[in-house]
Amino acid sequence: MLRSDSQVRKPLIIFLISFTVIFFDYLTKKIIVESVSPFESINVLPFLRIVHVENKGAAFGLFANLGNKIFIGISIIAITLIIIYTLKFVRGKEIYSLPLILGGAIGNLIDRVRLGNVIDFIDVYVGKWHWPAFNVADSALTIGIILFIWSNLRSGELKKSG
Repeated sequence: MLRSDSQVRKPLIIFLISFTVIFFDYLTKKIIVESVSPFESINVLPFLRIVHVENKGAAFGLFANLGNKIFIGISIIAITLIIIYTLKFVRGKEIYSLPLILGGAIGNLIDRVRLGNVIDFIDVYVGKWHWPAFNVADSALTIGIILFIWSNLRSGELKKSG
């Protein structure tokens, strides 16, 4: 039986978006590790600096005391569930959000396995208030989650009005 265009296109879109996130996450982290000393900061804009932070915890350094193996295990479970959900159930706009989440999760998992921590390097701040440092993978995860929620809320609105 021949596969339809959508059956071929869906895995291709998932792969391309995820791979792009993983590639740019890895490349930017490699540049940071080679060019910026830990805790060094480079001013880019009045609200943006490049830093080199080794994050042993989860988002924003939370739960750093749990240990790297726990985060690796959680990441593997999450990545597996995202892949299964994406391949079996995703339709519509979710096809763009979940590969961002997948690519971000894999990008940070690569760091945890290779280095024992995650390299963060984007520091956004206003005056003395700093958002916790983050990276390309974190950005993709955040954007993917926002798009996923928005897509599902929007499809719920469409079902109610239809």
